Amino acid sequence: MTSTAELACVYSALILADDDIAVTGEKIQTILKAANVDVEPYWPGLFAKSLEGVNIKELITKIGSGVGAAPAAAASAAAPAAAAAAPAKEEKKKEEEPEESDDDMGLGLFD
Repeated sequence: MTSTAELACVYSALILADDDIAVTGEKIQTILKAANVDVEPYWPGLFAKSLEGVNIKELITKIGSGVGAAPAAAASAAAPAAAAAAPAKEEKKKEEEPEESDDDMGLGLFD
């Protein structure tokens, strides 16, 4: 479950990102005060620190791209060569492993 404080900080960060304003603890706190939302003093700084160096707009657009889309985007930004080499290794591994079906193991539903 998410708390009201967490949601308020998330929405504040989204508002700042939408307006192309740097996400800082002070700016999140300003939005929260304007919205009359009381949060523990550590929440705005925690969210600002966790979003430091993250392109929030890109993160949001990659949500529907599948599992691990955000970590893959971060890895490619940090080390493009390493990120490009990792999928190639996974593809080779998938090709080598034969696919087994339930029937091969005697677990067929309709025997």
